[in-house]
Amino acid sequence: MRFRLTPRETSFYDMFAASADNIVTGSKLLMELLGAEPSARAEIAERMRAAEHAGDDATHAIFHQLNSSFITPFDREDIYSLASSLDDIMDFMEEAVDLVVLYNIEELPKGVEQQIEVLARAAELTAEAMPNLRTMDNLTEYWIEVNRLENQADQIHRKLLAHLFNGKYDAIEVLKLKQVVDVLEEAADAFEHVANTVETIAVKES
Repeated sequence: MRFRLTPRETSFYDMFAASADNIVTGSKLLMELLGAEPSARAEIAERMRAAEHAGDDATHAIFHQLNSSFITPFDREDIYSLASSLDDIMDFMEEAVDLVVLYNIEELPKGVEQQIEVLARAAELTAEAMPNLRTMDNLTEYWIEVNRLENQADQIHRKLLAHLFNGKYDAIEVLKLKQVVDVLEEAADAFEHVANTVETIAVKES
């Protein structure tokens, strides 16, 4: 690791870890949604909305700390990018749950559970990786695995689209379900953006 002569603001590490832990909470709520009766989904959406608001607060705290810190643990643009991408993940997960409730979707198509399982695994890996930003140790396997998961998510997404367009669903239902699976795919992409940012930081700090 590059030797530094100046101290660095370390509270960023804790805030990134807190943001990632909140994403794990969001992924668990997505999993809960899968097994819930339609009548129970509104309450899950309320909890997801609260988690998304907590994520917003965490992101704003990082930006505030960034604007008030003379010395940062790594480049400012990378701190901003990492915080923004973590926030995006939570936004997309909350949007997916909200759409399911707003559209009164009775049954999600087969394959959505695979999408959510990928997101849950990526959330766990991200939460495990954030504390390692302090030392930049054991991060290579993280970003490799998250990129693999994103490729898996792409394949699941394509199969879901093929299923939606097979003529089983009416046109309105296709539009509703497609929006949900598209937003879940965007969440997978956002996990990859986080991993790519971590890789960029690690390369700069090496």
